[in-house]
Amino acid sequence: MSTAPTVENTVRITDAGPALKRIDITIPTAKVDQQIESAFSGLASQAVVAGFRKGHVPRSLLEKRFGDAVLQEARQQLVSQAYQNALEANKIRPIGQPELAPGAVDGELVRGKDFTLSLEVEVMPEFELPTWEGLALRRPILDIEPKHVEEEIERLSYRLGAPAQIEGPFQPLDRMVGKAVVRLKGDDKVFFETENALAVVPAEDDAGKGPFLGLLVEGLDAILVGKKVGDVVTIQLDGPESHEIVEIRGKPLSVEYTINAAERIAPSTREEIASKLGVETVELMRENLKGVLERRRDDEQRSALRDQVFEQLAGKVDFELPVRLSEAQIGRDLERQRLEMLYRGTDSEVVETRLAAIRSATADETRRRLKLFFLLGKLAETLGVEATEGEVNGRIAAIARSRGMRPDAMRAELDKENRVGEIALQIREHKSADRVIAKAVISDIPAVQWNEEAEAKAKGKSAPAATVSTPKKAVASKSDTAKPAKEAKGKSQD
Repeated sequence: MSTAPTVENTVRITDAGPALKRIDITIPTAKVDQQIESAFSGLASQAVVAGFRKGHVPRSLLEKRFGDAVLQEARQQLVSQAYQNALEANKIRPIGQPELAPGAVDGELVRGKDFTLSLEVEVMPEFELPTWEGLALRRPILDIEPKHVEEEIERLSYRLGAPAQIEGPFQPLDRMVGKAVVRLKGDDKVFFETENALAVVPAEDDAGKGPFLGLLVEGLDAILVGKKVGDVVTIQLDGPESHEIVEIRGKPLSVEYTINAAERIAPSTREEIASKLGVETVELMRENLKGVLERRRDDEQRSALRDQVFEQLAGKVDFELPVRLSEAQIGRDLERQRLEMLYRGTDSEVVETRLAAIRSATADETRRRLKLFFLLGKLAETLGVEATEGEVNGRIAAIARSRGMRPDAMRAELDKENRVGEIALQIREHKSADRVIAKAVISDIPAVQWNEEAEAKAKGKSAPAATVSTPKKAVASKSDTAKPAKEAKGKSQD
């Protein structure tokens, strides 16, 4: 019994730019015809058409009724297989989805003809891992004192406070929800709208800045203070150059915001806080909170050491990055930042404020974080570091505790949004950095000095610098009547 020889695709790989490959594939006629025939044979055995028994529908009728759909499915299968084979055969490691190459035609599958395909795909940059042993690191030291505990109690008084509906006029820390209609400047067409856009009047020590629709708005206090329910305000802002939604990058935006409801938080008393935390006395609550703050300090010390590892390694190596910053890459970076802050126990609203600041960062800063992503991936690969299922579940449980959720509910939420993989990446990065820290030379520095240096370094940058926090009053608590709007591309989303 003889078999026909396998006909191979013709593949040509060329450099199309920094960390960008062009893949030209020619699928020979024999393969094209075989795929089309296989697709129609499968359909013929399963198709049910009135007047004919299953598996006995004339081929001519099938082609007339289902031909376009069958050819499209055959094309997708053929292209997918050819692309994956090209990647494996040439050891190409893509970091994004392929796109049609400039000047290429997205052709159709035709019997009796070769099928050609030209794609471009961003790939993992090639570089040598820098020396990572013996780094000089500094550890910020902070003793938790009674004043820190009192500051945490004050923060909790707002977080656990009772929201009351108000009409206005608004003052700092008031929350409101309303309809937001976003337009690109000079275009009357609605780009995005939502009925549930959350706004919080910035606290007095926030320099007037606050997040809105995921973006950091300068002068938000002046826009909202003194307004009331029913008012319509206009918010002008610029889309950051490195926003994950390409259409708004660098574009002036105009938002018409109709305030539909508002609330003000009445701070809880110390006795009420203790009761809500399930503690019998205020004094016992203070002791428990001291332990919480010490654990938070230890986590932030570890994070500060990791950040230094990341910064020093990034400064020791240089390599070319993809020219395009795709939505997926930036979205992945933002998700990493979000999970890192949630793991540290940062309040959800503080997380959104910091993410808004990160979105406002310069393109250079965004590309620096992207460079770090590649570097940490190679470090983990070199060290043979992986995240176990137990570690992933433990990290999810820690994030769940910080958000007041059950671990299984947190896992379900992450699974639904396909974010569990990001948890595993975060663990890999942390474990890799900890391996480096174990070989580092560490000296101690007062947290106050550390924070002063971090703030001085952050001047002139949009993204916040890493600091070791001391407790501070939060900007309000969650409620059922005012939830953050999701950032999304499209005309409408609730």
